[in-house]
Amino acid sequence: MVEILDTTLRDGTQGEGFTLSVDDKVAIARRLAEFGVHVIEGGWPGSNPKDREFFHRMKGVDLGGAQLAAFGSTRRKDLRPEEDPSVLALLEAETPVVVLFGKTWTLHVHEALETSLEENLRMIEETVRFFRERGRRVIYDAEHFFDGFKEDPAYALSTLEAALRGGADTLCLCDTNGGSLPEEVYEVTRKVVARFPKVRLGIHPHNDAELAVANALAAVRAGATHAQGTINGYGERCGNLNLTSFIPTLVFKLGLEVLPQEKLRELKALSHFVDERANLTPNRRAPYVGEAAFAHKGGVHVSAVLKNPRTYEHIPPEWVGNTRRFLVSDLSGRSNLLAKLQELGVDLSQEEAKRLLDEVKALEYEGYAFEGAEASFYLLAHRMRGGSLPFSVEGFSVFVHGSGLDTAWAEATVRVRVGEGLQHTAADSPFGPVSALDRAFRKAVLQFYPELAEVELTDYKVRILSGKEAGTNSGVRVMVEMRWKEERFATVGASVNILEASLKALTDGYAYALLLPLKEKAYAPWPE
Repeated sequence: MVEILDTTLRDGTQGEGFTLSVDDKVAIARRLAEFGVHVIEGGWPGSNPKDREFFHRMKGVDLGGAQLAAFGSTRRKDLRPEEDPSVLALLEAETPVVVLFGKTWTLHVHEALETSLEENLRMIEETVRFFRERGRRVIYDAEHFFDGFKEDPAYALSTLEAALRGGADTLCLCDTNGGSLPEEVYEVTRKVVARFPKVRLGIHPHNDAELAVANALAAVRAGATHAQGTINGYGERCGNLNLTSFIPTLVFKLGLEVLPQEKLRELKALSHFVDERANLTPNRRAPYVGEAAFAHKGGVHVSAVLKNPRTYEHIPPEWVGNTRRFLVSDLSGRSNLLAKLQELGVDLSQEEAKRLLDEVKALEYEGYAFEGAEASFYLLAHRMRGGSLPFSVEGFSVFVHGSGLDTAWAEATVRVRVGEGLQHTAADSPFGPVSALDRAFRKAVLQFYPELAEVELTDYKVRILSGKEAGTNSGVRVMVEMRWKEERFATVGASVNILEASLKALTDGYAYALLLPLKEKAYAPWPE
């Protein structure tokens, strides 16, 4: 059994661009507990008011089988634990678990703490004992353990002995600088396990050398039974151990008991939940949980996956709550196209499918990219089979007024055919010409389709296309992501005119929303 301590709410928030409100932290703590995380490290109550408020709010929250932990440091030099405000703040958090970190590396003892090696050992032992005498479980985080062990192994081990004398029940070895190699982590952890065979040992790796998952797996192979990390690997500098990669690897690759396998079917949803609360875009290429993790583009790959998914998938995507996707691009063959059509629930004849593939390749030559804009591909297939769209834009114009960038505002007019009628509307916006176009278009169609008022633009990207023209004469591709209720979808437009490309992508998004819900997706099952 490997115990998982999630530190998204503490170490994760030390990452650049990753910020959570108290409400966010409470919501994520609840979700982590539902997922089955064993220990949830909520923050450092001695360092900021937000974390103190979080622990106050959590006193009435039932986390089921999960334990809430507060994080802090050993006492300050020349102070008793009961005199240290940071230590007392940890006590006031009233959590069943306290995670204490202390110095292992003599460099830090001398230059960061500016104290003696002996005083550092007393700081560790006395602070751990302080909490143990008050009924707390103490997890001791040996900061910079691997760097400290390389420089002075005897002293590094003596810091662990001090924590044990104080009553710590778990010793966690930290690769705080994130620069250790897996073979180093394995050898050092194996030596510590041999020195303390009856003690639970843990691993807390950082990802500065892109080795946090590999180092954590090495530590587990060497005997560690406790691991600390964050959802999606968020954390200081390059991040922490990514639990969304580490946990399924432990379960499916090493066959270890961590969480019930049925809980792992919620992994992708948990990953996206944390991103949503932090107002961050999910990493499409994240192992296991990313949108691209089980996406197939090469024709040879797609053909093989359709026959047996094991040919190009290391696990069934459903095991981690993900789905298989087939991408369509100018590299696509017939297998890609047919698989994608099956995925979207579109039935085309062989001749229609061939014409569709030819059109996709022609449009991608012009600058379109359908592999990230499945809604636009669906509309293309919809039209190929004779389907009509609810509206079409027949013309637009845009004027930008103002004497400077700070005072400029845009006015747009559009002509939109809806059914047999032609709507001619205008709108303005202080947010630029694309916003004005969007407002004018919505004004034209909302009277016929009021449900489109719920469609929300969540992302807008522009890319310059390489070609014969350069600079401001270049063609552009606009990718738009929209959300309607629980559905997210992306569309694309391309043109030498950025406004035309933008309007194409936007109107495709609104059209797609009216064609939802999609037919039930059909995937090839994994053989037993």
